[in-house]
Amino acid sequence: MSALFAALTTRSVGAFTAASVARTAGPALTTTTVRHMSNGPMPYDDDKMPFYALGTNLALQVGGQGNFKTLLEDDELEIVLEAFCENLRGTNTQDARTVLTTYGPTLNKILGERTEGIVERVKKDGAEFIENFLDCNEEAVKTDSGLVYYPMKEGDGKQPTITSTVEVHYHGTLTDGTVFDSSVDRGQTISFPLGGVIKGWQEGLALMKEGGKATLVVPSDLAYGDAGSGDVIPPGATLKFEVELFKVS
Repeated sequence: MSALFAALTTRSVGAFTAASVARTAGPALTTTTVRHMSNGPMPYDDDKMPFYALGTNLALQVGGQGNFKTLLEDDELEIVLEAFCENLRGTNTQDARTVLTTYGPTLNKILGERTEGIVERVKKDGAEFIENFLDCNEEAVKTDSGLVYYPMKEGDGKQPTITSTVEVHYHGTLTDGTVFDSSVDRGQTISFPLGGVIKGWQEGLALMKEGGKATLVVPSDLAYGDAGSGDVIPPGATLKFEVELFKVS
């Protein structure tokens, strides 16, 4: 449920400064929702895989925070990896603080310009998806906030409010069909306070009753905005959820 509960925060690309060197402490290992990958053999023996896990964790934290795979060209990413390895090994020939002080502002400008362009494109794609969804589903309605609500099965039980706790099944996808979170795939329903999730869910589930099922198409300003969520939900993304409401308490 990490994709729903993650707090909506504004991340600034202006984080690449000399001060960041002093903050480089070993963070606790974290988990995140990831794409479905192969279950084949691990690249190393079990005695070496913990160190591979450390590298994986660092990549998820740094890559997820900055969405670098969409912001950087392949040759630029190679330079990033070169600098990372040199500074990690202590083989760098330039003082880290000097590099960040000198080139950090330029980096922030480059990333800011690229991020803005990507976000606007993603938002435009989301708006087109919503219009197509409304055209293809006559019973779908668009609320004043921009949420699209499409009833798939009407319920006849209790109707939740913002203070309710709800038990649901849900299947969340991006507009291209990529699954980013799904209790259905995990085979287990989940309960949570409705007041603790994204605004699109708060509004959408309040339109449902126990026993009902609906599709919610949530524009970015009712989801995770320009920040996105980790490595799974891009900045500015419109989200689609199929939600089945089992219990309201």
